[in-house]
Amino acid sequence: MNHKFSVAVNGQGLYDITPQVKSCIEGAGVAEGLATVFIQHTSASILIQENADPAVLADLATWLDRLVPEDDLLYTHTEEGPDDMPAHIKGAITAVNLSVPIIEGQLALGVWQGIFLWEHRHNVKERKLIVNVLG
Repeated sequence: MNHKFSVAVNGQGLYDITPQVKSCIEGAGVAEGLATVFIQHTSASILIQENADPAVLADLATWLDRLVPEDDLLYTHTEEGPDDMPAHIKGAITAVNLSVPIIEGQLALGVWQGIFLWEHRHNVKERKLIVNVLG
């Protein structure tokens, strides 16, 4: 069963989408199975990460920005702005999909885990995702 939803974003950063994914699981009525989350974009990504200390998310963003800087003279894809090619690289080295087991009708996330959309562009307003539930 597929569920589609959009997330409003306001620039670069990590956005907790755990509640939306949980809602898809509840709507599917699956007790045991697997949820696959997929983002339909090449300049954003998704990941499972700590959901308790916001410093973890800030440190991740700082580290990735240092690894993939904007305005690198090596980039040839520059028509859409200085954040576009770095966003594609960040999307390529992170992930556009992930899978989480469903146990007793719940996502089997750890105590300190959440599912995050990682926006790599400055001026995007919305991202589209699909959750596929098997069970």
